[in-house]
Amino acid sequence: MYDRLKGFRDFYPEEMTARREVLDTVEATAGRYGFREVGTPALERTRMYVDKSGEEIVDELYTFEDKGGRDVALTPELTPTVARMVVAKGQELSKPIKWVSTRPFWRYEQVQQGRFREFYQTNVDVFGSAEPEADAEILAFAADALTNLGLSEGEFEFRVSHRDILGGLLESMAGDGGSETDVDIDVRDAIRAVDKSAKVERNEYYDLLHDAGLSYDQAREFDDLLSSQDLDALVEFAGTDRVESAVSNLRRVLDATEDFGVREHCTLSLETARGLDYYTGVVFECFDTTGEVSRAVFGGGRYDDLIESFGGQSTPAVGVALGDATLQLLCERAGAWPDEELATDYYVLTVGDTRDVAARIARDLRSRGHVVETDLSDRGFGSQLSYADTVNAETVVIVGEQDLANGEVTVKEMASGEQTTVPVDEFPGEHDEPRYGDFV
Repeated sequence: MYDRLKGFRDFYPEEMTARREVLDTVEATAGRYGFREVGTPALERTRMYVDKSGEEIVDELYTFEDKGGRDVALTPELTPTVARMVVAKGQELSKPIKWVSTRPFWRYEQVQQGRFREFYQTNVDVFGSAEPEADAEILAFAADALTNLGLSEGEFEFRVSHRDILGGLLESMAGDGGSETDVDIDVRDAIRAVDKSAKVERNEYYDLLHDAGLSYDQAREFDDLLSSQDLDALVEFAGTDRVESAVSNLRRVLDATEDFGVREHCTLSLETARGLDYYTGVVFECFDTTGEVSRAVFGGGRYDDLIESFGGQSTPAVGVALGDATLQLLCERAGAWPDEELATDYYVLTVGDTRDVAARIARDLRSRGHVVETDLSDRGFGSQLSYADTVNAETVVIVGEQDLANGEVTVKEMASGEQTTVPVDEFPGEHDEPRYGDFV
């Protein structure tokens, strides 16, 4: 007997029924915004992730040397891949480019609630627009996806921030290098500390900022500035064009979300940073407003420099990635996760030597788009009826030798147990959705 690998999951048919309904809803929502589906490989060159995130990223990858001697990795995220795809096509692609993809990813990390080593994400990205409308559309799509899944307005929120506000504040605290009071701040590490701020104790947060180069007094001052959520005060404190421009951009995005019908879901949260280094502008994370889901459900933001860093032309970009595990936690908490049960429209039950007629009826019903099962195991009447019940068949069509001798079949509604006979030549006939009630 083989055990399943830690961090990997099996999904049986009942579970997949619910998962498929959720994925179809999210993808259909993206489709209505004009996002076009792309397919991407499971393997990429390891160097692509090292160049983007540093050598330490290798510890988080499933990486190996393939038979051609290439160092490759199972893809841990989609953004570098779609960036590579945009660079490869260059000017052939009409902009804005709007892509959607749902697929598995792999990361070798600590398994915990809502986090696995193999996971599924729906990624939605816009390339080629720096306008606030692009950011607002990504937020609007995400909100619509959740409400289409059955969540209400007050059950989730998007905590919105801007990476250049954080980076600009840190730069202003470091100084320009021309004074003895100037300090050397590792902006990347400091922003990573901000990303962890909600997960650690305050003193540990200050230690992380101190490790990044801030004094403890500066760490507390920085924390107070972010907690105030006062954008005008941040501009005044920094006194730099970078922070002023970032605040202006953030306000324009929030204004656009008003017109896109999603402003009520957006909360200003300057402590939101997103851990990945390639984010450059507005960033956001989705949270469960009750706090029962204790971590971010998903997140996204703007990454305007990534395409150029991959060798392409300067191409602004913004996107979001909805992970399956945390999305399920949110939906379950809100009572919006679909029922994990099978659904079958018809079971065609055979009694005696009636396979030819039963097969014809099953084909006719399937051609109308119905889910239809029939006997494949030469079972008796009772066993077939029991099986029809286990697959939640709404209607059973009994094709028996005696009924056929009279030119009839029996149609049984499983919920009520009622049944009637109908002429076999008229079944399913002209009924668009034949059910028991159509023949009474």
